[in-house]
This record gives sequence, C-alpha cells and structure tokens, in this order.
Amino acid sequence: MPFDHSKSATHRLAQAAKAQRSRAGAHLSALGLYPGQEVVLKALGGQDGQTMSELAATLGVQPPTVTKMVTRLAAHGFVVRQTSEQDGRLARVFLTEPGRAIIGDVDKTWKRLEKEALAGFDDKDRRRIRKLLRKMEKNLLAANGIAHADDIDEDDDLEDVTA
Repeated sequence: MPFDHSKSATHRLAQAAKAQRSRAGAHLSALGLYPGQEVVLKALGGQDGQTMSELAATLGVQPPTVTKMVTRLAAHGFVVRQTSEQDGRLARVFLTEPGRAIIGDVDKTWKRLEKEALAGFDDKDRRRIRKLLRKMEKNLLAANGIAHADDIDEDDDLEDVTA
C-alpha cells in the first residue's frame, strides 16, 4: 500500500505553514511589509546594530537573503546601513525611528494572526500545540545536524496571546 502523504503530520504542517504565511502576508502588506521583513525588524529591536552576518545567523537564513530584506527595508526608511568605524568591511544595520515605531504594529499583527490561527483551541490545546511544534522543530533541526538553542520544555507557560 503506497504512503498517503496527504494524511501525514508533515504534510499538514506544510499546509498550515503555507496558510500562515499567506495570512501573515495579507496582514503585513497593510503595514507596507513583506513576510520575513518583520522578523528583521524584531531582531533589530532586540539588538540594534547587528552586522549582516549576525542578522543572518539570528534569523537562520543565508546572508544574501538578509541583504535583500535589509535593502528593501532601507528603501522604505525602516532601517539604515552604516559602515563600521572599526572595520570598513563590516556594515551594521540600525532601526530608524519609523522602523522602531512599526514594531508595535508588527506585534499587534502577530497577535491577531495567532488569534486567527488558534481560534477554537482551548488554553490547554494552545500550550500543547506549541510544545509539539517545538519538539517537531527540534527533531527536524537535529536530523539536519543543527543544534536547537531553545529548551522545548521550558516555555510551556508562554503568555496566551490569543486572549
């Protein structure tokens, strides 16, 4: 009997990820952002002045991907690139005032998306699905030989952002 991939957990995960990205794109476009750009802004909000390499590592993407995102964000005035005074080969990325200001809107967008995605789930199911997804992420990263920085059992009590 052939394997029915449409009934697999990984297929459902991929379908949910596509739906989430599409819905996130709809919300983010209202802010003038493309999916993925918001995580750059959030990363800089946590630690401003990162190099392109640091941003790539923080986001788990390739440097050319970060370069494209930063270029677009700079064109819209959300970030600026500045050459390092210590090492002229390094460029650091900083939030502008509009970039800093939009982070609150990004947070509201993420909260709205979380609420939409988890509609009909009770608190116990929300915690459980987060834990299961973290476990799946850890398994897949380990299969790729990548260590997972987060402890999947520690943040079960994440705030319920759907409230």
